Amino acid sequence: MKAGKLDNDLLKKIIFNNIKFQRDEVLVRPGIGEDCAVIDFGDNVCVMSTDPITGAVNEVGRLAVHISCNDIASSGIEPLGLMLTIMVPVGTTESQIEEIMIQASEEAQKLKVEIIGGHTEVTHAVSKPVVVSTAIGMSPKEEFMQKDSMQAGDTVIITKYAGLEGTAIIASDFEEKLKAYMTPEEIYNAKQLLNRLSVVEEGIIAGRIGVSAMHDVTEGGVLGAVWEICESADKGVEIYYDKIPVLPETHTICKIFDIDCLRLISSGCMLITVAENKKDTLLKALNDAGITAAEIGVIHEEGRYLFIEENKIEILPPESDELYKLYK
Repeated sequence: MKAGKLDNDLLKKIIFNNIKFQRDEVLVRPGIGEDCAVIDFGDNVCVMSTDPITGAVNEVGRLAVHISCNDIASSGIEPLGLMLTIMVPVGTTESQIEEIMIQASEEAQKLKVEIIGGHTEVTHAVSKPVVVSTAIGMSPKEEFMQKDSMQAGDTVIITKYAGLEGTAIIASDFEEKLKAYMTPEEIYNAKQLLNRLSVVEEGIIAGRIGVSAMHDVTEGGVLGAVWEICESADKGVEIYYDKIPVLPETHTICKIFDIDCLRLISSGCMLITVAENKKDTLLKALNDAGITAAEIGVIHEEGRYLFIEENKIEILPPESDELYKLYK
């Protein structure tokens, strides 16, 4: 099998179909495009999400915090706790493990999230550090259950820039190679994108305004997230290539490595669908908070297409992220 998360057919066949037992307290269960589990705790709900960092060498502690906290934010909820499992190869030094924890602690502090537990292990099972994070959030049940559902005619909005996380990872892990093609300033700017990987603020803003769906853009990139969010609601979509914001550094890096920026891991971007009558309110609120946002498409009843000038291209289910091509 290829590197990366399982494709959606396999996910359904060998993962979801083998989950047999269900409890009444579980309100939201695993599904395509579903970022979080939701558990009923009376007046409140507990929202949980877990994710690994496997496709990066440097900054794994920093990335691990954001990847699962962003999932909680996609429910419009502020994350409050985080559990970390850190697995490192034999030969790793104490200082290398400490660096992972320093990174994670700094990022958690910025988000006001407490690291509440986890596990740390040196093992022959991995060849580079692997960090798995589980984030936890809480919301009054009444507020959480009162959500709009995605409808044809809803506007598709994306925050920040496509390929954001992938650009930062590549600039950090392949800096020496990039020096032959990019200026020191361009490489620095790309690496600094690591400071823009959180979508907690936009998730809370969108949750307050009331939107029909949110999905943080991780493995599979923008097009993967578009497909997943539409699959979860059984809807179609039109996305316009020239409206998707992409930084010059991302364009350059993707050209150097011959990868697709729209299929590149993009933590830091939030995909949001919102009713037409709330679109301007949402865009203004994001802009007032200093968050770049762009309208990139519209939801339809059926058909999922990307329009590049006069070309109409079907948006297919996500496959292995473009980032994995660099780590073969």
